[in-house]
Amino acid sequence: MLDSYGWSEKLQQDFTPRAAQGLVPARVIAQHRSGFRLIAETGELRGHDATAGGWPVTGDWVAIEPQPNLALIRQVLTRRSAFVRRAAGTARDGQVVAANIDVALLVASMNADFNPRRLERYLAAAYESGADPVIVLTKADLADNPDAFVTEAEAISFGVPVLALSSVTGLGYDALAQRIERGRTTVLLGSSGAGKSTLLNTLAGETLMATAAIREDDARGRHTTTHRELILLPSGGLILDTPGMRELGLWDAEAGLSATFADVEALAEGCRFNNCQHGNEPGCALQAALADGGLTAERWQSYQKLQAELAFERRKSDPGEAAAHRRRWVTIHKAAKQRMKSKYGD
Repeated sequence: MLDSYGWSEKLQQDFTPRAAQGLVPARVIAQHRSGFRLIAETGELRGHDATAGGWPVTGDWVAIEPQPNLALIRQVLTRRSAFVRRAAGTARDGQVVAANIDVALLVASMNADFNPRRLERYLAAAYESGADPVIVLTKADLADNPDAFVTEAEAISFGVPVLALSSVTGLGYDALAQRIERGRTTVLLGSSGAGKSTLLNTLAGETLMATAAIREDDARGRHTTTHRELILLPSGGLILDTPGMRELGLWDAEAGLSATFADVEALAEGCRFNNCQHGNEPGCALQAALADGGLTAERWQSYQKLQAELAFERRKSDPGEAAAHRRRWVTIHKAAKQRMKSKYGD
């Protein structure tokens, strides 16, 4: 049973000390308010978090202590990959959305809600997670010009596969199925109405998740998936559906952002001065690229926005960086006041 859900010889070797303590391995396949659904060698179990702040999530491998009616999750095994987003509110920690993911399908629909800037955000988070991203464009049968959407997605993907799908005609599903391999875990990520649940139902060959029509005025959808669940497909692949997330707050994703915007950072390396602020400095390669069309203003603004977002998160979690940021703006403010005095007098 565990082999079907991705258990390996490496995991078995790492688990040996825990087995000596009387614990047994299991994988979290769903998380609910009332507890967890687990898969162990004996089959499906109900589980309760008994870790000391381990915070298990869907996709985690865990060490459990079997009980007559409820398994106690004692430890969360080291995650091979983790998809993390900024926690809601004022929390200073990231929220793990899914763990031990091999492939991240970044799902967007070919309609008025298609947003390359949102895809850039998802790409950065996927790269940072350690999973291999694939962009999946759904509802090709409803688009007047599907190729235009594919071209726009490829313009920001830089080598990441872009697949066009239609659940009505079956377009693209053979190519997608080849990427969902036996024993490997794939996560579906995208906003509500992107077609994740329909995609999952098509791959499974049966209705596993409810679907809902999108709103006609803005092509946005309603939440249909209410929890994260890991599903074993007939092909032997594993797929994890997630509730729709319109705004995925990045968390500690500098490397992922660099991978997503490798073109922008490569341009910046060509600036004349190492400390170029990419404004009016002479020899700024970024400004030259913006002027000649080698870089679009929208992509440059997206990069700046995501960089500012990560810097803000660092300041929230790092008091030292926050203090340095305040000192920098005090210095800027004083310099501005001094320039005003020099120009206009007291």
